[in-house]
Amino acid sequence: MKETGSANIYPIFDRMLSREDKENLLGQHSVMVWFTGLSGSGKSTIAIALERELQKRGLLCRILDGDNIRSGINNNLGFSPEDRIENIRRIAEVSKLFIDTGIITIAAFISPNNEMREMASSIIGKDNFLEIYISTPLEECERRDVKGLYAKARKGEIKDFTGISAPFEAPAHPALSLDTSVLSIEESVNSLLELILPKVQLKE
Repeated sequence: MKETGSANIYPIFDRMLSREDKENLLGQHSVMVWFTGLSGSGKSTIAIALERELQKRGLLCRILDGDNIRSGINNNLGFSPEDRIENIRRIAEVSKLFIDTGIITIAAFISPNNEMREMASSIIGKDNFLEIYISTPLEECERRDVKGLYAKARKGEIKDFTGISAPFEAPAHPALSLDTSVLSIEESVNSLLELILPKVQLKE
């Protein structure tokens, strides 16, 4: 094929369909719903329940959590401070791809400090980022100890465990704060739906 000069060479992004095209195809706006909170606070439980309710309404979602991220794209990362930051950075970059594809993306990660969450928000885009604080108190999270992690942390078997031997910084201005020690899953999801549905539904 004969080259006809640089005037006929276009950047690939000029040929790719836009986020708006994808959203119109799916019939929804995309948004990042980022759950932060201590281990055992209820992040994944609420994320799963939220996904089911959104799907009932014909909305396409993708959940990202430790199970599907650390067993795959981040399986080469440990839990050092540097690796924790890289873990969140990669999650944010993957999330941005989902958002740009028109998919409502739900992330459930401890993400223990404001700097990490600010980095994620900057990568994804602040206008697309809903920070949801699962504010369940440490005492309740430790009482549940769903994975037996707090017991190990108390014995010194796990170093730098958030809430025990490593700090957790609560978000200063979350879009929503939910305490699962006083709210049921249904109540929590209903509050989330009130926040999210107006943002993801296309205008008629």
